[in-house]
Amino acid sequence: MATERRKGERVVFERGFAAQMMGIDGTWRRNCLVEDVSETGAKLAVEGSVTGLALKEFFLLLSSTGLAYRRCELSWVNGGQIGVTFLKPETRKKQPRKSQSQMIEV
Repeated sequence: MATERRKGERVVFERGFAAQMMGIDGTWRRNCLVEDVSETGAKLAVEGSVTGLALKEFFLLLSSTGLAYRRCELSWVNGGQIGVTFLKPETRKKQPRKSQSQMIEV
């Protein structure tokens, strides 16, 4: 019996949700089906081989235009299925904005 390691609730897609995986540098793409998804990750069924692909970090494109996507890292591989963890955007410290008086040179 497999132990569930996910912390959050997950949504299971009975027929899968069509998506694409794309390398961070854009050099490769693979069609895939999102089989289930949670707040922290997803299980994907990948079309074709993943051998030789840079899967440490990649994008999961959720729309045909690429406007909806998640940055992922590989968690596990089991044949044609892979588990991914969603990476959160880096939180950068915002630089204080210069006031108008600081922008005007005297």
